[in-house]
Amino acid sequence: MVFNTIRFWYFGWIDDHFIKPMFHFKYFGFYWVEPLSADWMYVLHILAGIAAFFIMLGWFYRIAAVLFFLLFTYFELIDLTYYLNHYYFISLMSFILIWLPANRYFSLDVRFGRVTQLPQISRWPLFWVKFQIATVYVFAGLAKINSDWLLHALPLRIWLPANSDMPVLGWMFNYEITSYLFSWAGMLYDTFIVFFLMWKRTRIWAYMAVIFFHGVTSWLFQIGVFPLVMSIIVLIFFSDEFHQKVIGFIQKAFSWIRLPNKSQLAISLPKLKPLAFAGLGLYILFQLLFPWRFIIYPGSMYWTEEAYRFGWRVMLVEKAGTAQFYVRDGVTGREGEVYNREFLNATQEKQMSFQPDMIIQYAHYLKHIYEAQGVQNPFVRCEAWVTLNGRPSQLLFDPQINLCEVNDSWQPKTWINPLKHD
Repeated sequence: MVFNTIRFWYFGWIDDHFIKPMFHFKYFGFYWVEPLSADWMYVLHILAGIAAFFIMLGWFYRIAAVLFFLLFTYFELIDLTYYLNHYYFISLMSFILIWLPANRYFSLDVRFGRVTQLPQISRWPLFWVKFQIATVYVFAGLAKINSDWLLHALPLRIWLPANSDMPVLGWMFNYEITSYLFSWAGMLYDTFIVFFLMWKRTRIWAYMAVIFFHGVTSWLFQIGVFPLVMSIIVLIFFSDEFHQKVIGFIQKAFSWIRLPNKSQLAISLPKLKPLAFAGLGLYILFQLLFPWRFIIYPGSMYWTEEAYRFGWRVMLVEKAGTAQFYVRDGVTGREGEVYNREFLNATQEKQMSFQPDMIIQYAHYLKHIYEAQGVQNPFVRCEAWVTLNGRPSQLLFDPQINLCEVNDSWQPKTWINPLKHD
C-alpha cells in the first residue's frame, strides 16, 4: 500500500479521480461522501502512505491501522466509477488489521517498549485472515460456474485475441481452444487453490500456481496491484517455521531489532472475549451471505448490475454501452441533447453508460444543473444501448422514461428491459 500510494501520485490519479471531475458517482447509502479540496486530498494520501509504512514497521501500529482503514475506505467511497474487487478487499483487510496483534512480535513497537512481546498468539487472527483470502478465491471460482464462462469461454474469447501480438505466448491467443482452457483453468484455480495452500504436501506447488496465475493475469490485463497483493498475502498459509526463517533473514539486515529470548518471556495468549467472538462471528456470517444476495433479484445480475458488486465477481463480463441523454423543458417542451464530456471524464462516461444506478444518479445531477440554468421542471431521458459478452446491443430501458422520477433503492429495478439472447 506504500507502493500503491506512490503509484497513485506518480500517475496523476489523485487529480484524475478526486479533484478534476465535476461530478462523482456515489455508492448507495453513501451519497454524503465528498472529496475535500485539492490540497487536502494530497495531504490525506500522504497520511495514508505514512500509515501504511508504519503498519509495515509495526510502529504506532494500532493508530496507523485505524488511520489507513479510514483513509483508504474514504478514497474508495468518493467515486463509484473506480470500484474494483481488490479495493474492497484492501478495505476489509485494513479493517481486520486493526484488531490483530500484528505488532506483538517483530516490530518497532516491541523494540521500543510500546507493547509487550508475545512469542505466541491464539489461532483466531490467522484464521480470520485465511478466511478472508478464501472468500475472495472461492466466491470468484463459484461465480465462474456459468454458461458464458464455461460453455462459451466469454469474455476471454473476446479479450485474449486482442493480446495476440504479445511476445512468447501471444500466438496461442488466436486459437479458440486457448480461451476455453483459460476459462476452465481460471474457474478451477479460484475454486480450489485455497484448499491446496492449506495442505502441506501441495502447498509449494499451489504457491507456484499462485505466482504463475497472477503473473499471467497481470501481464495480460490492467488490474493494478491486486496480483502483487495476493501473491504476497497467501504466504500466511505457510508454516510457522517458514515465517521464522523469513524473520531471521530480515534480522540479519536489521540487526539492531533484537528479539528477546523466548525462554525469558511469559506466554500470555490474547483470549477472544465473548463480545469479540460474537463480532467475529457476525463478520464471517456477513461475508458468507452478502455475495448471495443476487438470488432475491429477478433476471441476470450481469445485465441489471443488481447485487453484482461486493460479491468477488472478478473479470467475469465484457460490457460496453452508449448513453445519450436528452433534457426537455417541462413547460415549453423544448428538448436538447446533453454532451456528457461536459460533465464527466472518459472513465466516468464509459462506466455510467451500462450501469443503471449510475445512469439514475447522472440524470438527477443533470436535472439539478439544468434547473440552475433556467430549464423549468426538467424531463431527463436516456437512450442507452448496451452489449454484454458479445451479444447484440439492446436498449437497457425505455428511452421515454423520465429518469428524474426514478430513485435508486434496494428494490428490484423493474424498469430495466430483460436481457435478450440470454
